[in-house]
Amino acid sequence: QVHLVESGGGLVQPGGSLRLSCAASGSMFSMFTMGWYRQAPGKQRELVALMTSSGVTNYLDSVKGRFTISRDNDKNTVDLQMNSLKPEDTAVYYCQARRYLNEYWGQGTQVTVSS
Repeated sequence: QVHLVESGGGLVQPGGSLRLSCAASGSMFSMFTMGWYRQAPGKQRELVALMTSSGVTNYLDSVKGRFTISRDNDKNTVDLQMNSLKPEDTAVYYCQARRYLNEYWGQGTQVTVSS
């Protein structure tokens, strides 16, 4: 069992930056693929970024070059650094831990990009 808690969301102006953090409890954190997803009102949840247990990353095309995912296996955390934010980045952002058929989700944190 893995329990995930996100933090770091908020209101930011276009062009600004935010750093989201996800703290995981439970064992074997380093073995999980960790991901950040987002869901905007009226839209499906989409994968924003993920990092496998071996450090391979994958990003949504629209965030490449602006967002960076990182993880600290000693602290059981995964972060999402978001730069050059746009209004279309507004969504609830969720942390996910996945290994084999098991997946766990955090409760989400709101990110609003608006002037």
